Amino acid sequence: MPDSTAVRAFLTDSHLALATRVTEYAAQELVSLPEPQDDAAARAQARELLARLGHAGWFAPIGNLDLRAACLVREALAAASPLADAVFALQALGTVPILLAGDRELKNRWVPAALAGRAMASFALTEAEAGSDAAAIATTARREGVGYVLTGTKTFISNAGVADFYTVFASTDPARRNKGISAFVVAADAPGLTFVRPLVLSAPHPLGEIAFQDCRVPASSRLGAEGEGFKLGLATLDRLRATVAAAACGMASRALHEAVGHATRRRQFGRSLAEFQLIQEKLARMATDLTAARLLTYRAAWEKDRGAERVTLEAAMAKAFATEAAQRIVDDAVQILGGRGVLASHPVERLYRAVRTLRIYEGTTEIQHLIVAEQLLKRALGTV
Repeated sequence: MPDSTAVRAFLTDSHLALATRVTEYAAQELVSLPEPQDDAAARAQARELLARLGHAGWFAPIGNLDLRAACLVREALAAASPLADAVFALQALGTVPILLAGDRELKNRWVPAALAGRAMASFALTEAEAGSDAAAIATTARREGVGYVLTGTKTFISNAGVADFYTVFASTDPARRNKGISAFVVAADAPGLTFVRPLVLSAPHPLGEIAFQDCRVPASSRLGAEGEGFKLGLATLDRLRATVAAAACGMASRALHEAVGHATRRRQFGRSLAEFQLIQEKLARMATDLTAARLLTYRAAWEKDRGAERVTLEAAMAKAFATEAAQRIVDDAVQILGGRGVLASHPVERLYRAVRTLRIYEGTTEIQHLIVAEQLLKRALGTV
């Protein structure tokens, strides 16, 4: 399970205390939760987890914009319950843009409720033809009178159909591409906003498609000035990308914990699996990858918390390495557990299905590599 020893140089005493508390909470309250058996059950459990996490105060790091604390919480939640981690992730994605660019009215309406677990957030950016190329979004926001009219469809939206509000990105000036994108906060009950259909993942997670059909919103729902939505979206992802890496570390740590426990208990050919050098090699590689992933993750979070304007390079490195490493670690854990590792009732099998999406959302590994290369070349050329 998560252990902060390797990264304590990046943490304060209050962070270390938080890590202990949230790890204990996750072990006591979340590890034993049954996995939802279908999409409807996943949606119901996500709402339940929202309330429980809010009541326990685990969304506080989002409101405080304390990135290291958010990473610690996500790492502990992901190790115990990938769905609980997803709930936290979406509260951050949907709320941080409001904290960064919302006026007092928007902040007062949504932020306290989100942090208390009374309002579920969503981040509506992706479209059928706009995934990695976010500047290609086709949803429009047409200025009309004292407000805007939103038209378009968003897909692969987490919490679609269960969220209370959506942070939505739409084009107010399509000719300007990314410089013509604006961001809005849209209540789930806004006329013209509809939940189209669920999209069912292999791991339980509320996902779906929403549509805006002449959806009217007041100008006060806009975050920042017109045309600043793309910049706001990037700033949000830049800030929160390290927390995805932290979630990967949490899943990887749980997988390593399960693998070590099985290797020391399971006997084959008259001795424990842990005595076989091939198993030792796997465990050594898993532990080394996990430690490296944690160091990259908390280095990025520490840089942001100490005042860095952007941590684009550090966060991209952390997400790319940690998510890929977590995939390898979970896969090795399945291999060590053998048949038990593919039983639907085993936590490692659950992790095997959950970890895969981390390499895709909030920027694929390939996109992270492009970001890293771009930042390196800019520094070499003296343009950053």
